Amino acid sequence: MKALTTPLKLYYDRAFDIKAVKLLPGDFYACSDDTMIVTVLGSCVAACIRDKQTGIGGMNHFMLPENATGPSAWGSSSARYGAYAMEMLINNVLKLGAKRNQLEAKLFGGGAVIKHLKTTNIGEKNAKFSLDYLEMEGIPVVSSDLLDVYPRRVNFFPHTGRVLVKKMMGAQHSEIIIQEQGYRSSLQTTEVAGDIELFN
Repeated sequence: MKALTTPLKLYYDRAFDIKAVKLLPGDFYACSDDTMIVTVLGSCVAACIRDKQTGIGGMNHFMLPENATGPSAWGSSSARYGAYAMEMLINNVLKLGAKRNQLEAKLFGGGAVIKHLKTTNIGEKNAKFSLDYLEMEGIPVVSSDLLDVYPRRVNFFPHTGRVLVKKMMGAQHSEIIIQEQGYRSSLQTTEVAGDIELFN
């Protein structure tokens, strides 16, 4: 297996009968084999980018469109920030042998899941950034599931381009909110090919 990634652990998903890797905020993963990439999103956005001919592809997961600048910046370049996360994913997919003119993207997340943060529109900013960035890079977005108020679980199969999206509610929704609030707080104190299928 060829893979380029932040340090992540592969596991075997018995439900899908496939090797898998789970991304947390700030992670990215690219591979050239039949591996499923999984993440859960609140206001964060994940880009799934693949070469539609070879099946080489990957996913990132970022929380903020860009790094702050100046003396109050939150840290150095990190995949937690959209611009760096996109650059790292695209570069690593290309390193594995993908052709730039064959890349396509699918975008997910950007939900307004934390009520008191709706006024800051973090999810909306992440979604807009992703669309604008990919347009600037000339990578077509072939499908997306952005905004709304629900967290999402995303299962991406780069080899085929298939994506499964599950809208999360109830206790799962609350758990995602708690995780995202915790991660957002840590950022402030540390440096650092096909249609979408909905499933229940």
